[in-house]
Amino acid sequence: MIYETAAEWTSAPRKSVLLFGMSGLGKTRASSLLRDGGWFHYSVDYRIGTRYMGEAIADNFKREAMKVPLLRDLLLSDSVRIASNITFDNLAPLSTYLGKPGDPAKGGLPFDEYRRRQAQHREAEISALLDTPRFIDRAADLYGYKNFICDTSGSICEVVNPDYPVLSVLSRHLLLVWIEGSEDHTAELVRRFDRAPKPMYYRPEFLLDAWNTYLNESGRMPGAVDPDAFVRWTYARALAHRQPRYAAMAAKWGLKVQADAMARVKTPEDFNALIAEGLTQRAEAAA
Repeated sequence: MIYETAAEWTSAPRKSVLLFGMSGLGKTRASSLLRDGGWFHYSVDYRIGTRYMGEAIADNFKREAMKVPLLRDLLLSDSVRIASNITFDNLAPLSTYLGKPGDPAKGGLPFDEYRRRQAQHREAEISALLDTPRFIDRAADLYGYKNFICDTSGSICEVVNPDYPVLSVLSRHLLLVWIEGSEDHTAELVRRFDRAPKPMYYRPEFLLDAWNTYLNESGRMPGAVDPDAFVRWTYARALAHRQPRYAAMAAKWGLKVQADAMARVKTPEDFNALIAEGLTQRAEAAA
């Protein structure tokens, strides 16, 4: 790790951190707080949705618009422009493109198309992660930022293996920090997801097994699956699948902090103190 002890972290003139963990446990909140405190905020999801999948997202919007005669004529005459307005806090264009599999009448995608978009997302996320070191240098050289926070996607543990070279590259430039949730957090995430199910990325083998199991248990044909019902059914399984992968990442490449502790962070100074405490706990556990 680039900071092995609390003293190294505290005295470092430039701090670079990567936060990972399930969506909804405070990565973006903490990153936004640090951004307001003078840190450079690099959002992996934003990078995916703009640099690597922006064209596919916009083309998907245009494809739908072309079904409307008025908009079709305007698009063909270059009279209107359709673009994604993705932001750090609003990633809906990316989620909408990723979609959910199932009945087209309910907004679902054919399973093969869904898998194709999943593969696009995987490639884009790996590329966005590998862009991080360049943005650390860019933030310092171009804008004068001393401190850097990388706000990752919840699916980072799905697109890289704990031993994967991507993590080796990242660990040479940033301190990797897992925001670990409790069982209560997991239950709340499940309740939240049940109210508003959202598209997710899944490892290909996990997705195929979940899809086939759901079809067998529900007795549905692929084109008759309710997209929301499928992703609700899959969500808790996905959380359980991700947990040991996050843990392996933290054990080999970084440290962990509790989601409750991160939620209490109000200032960059609080954040610095929490990371120092996490480094101390890791050193004590290894002793």
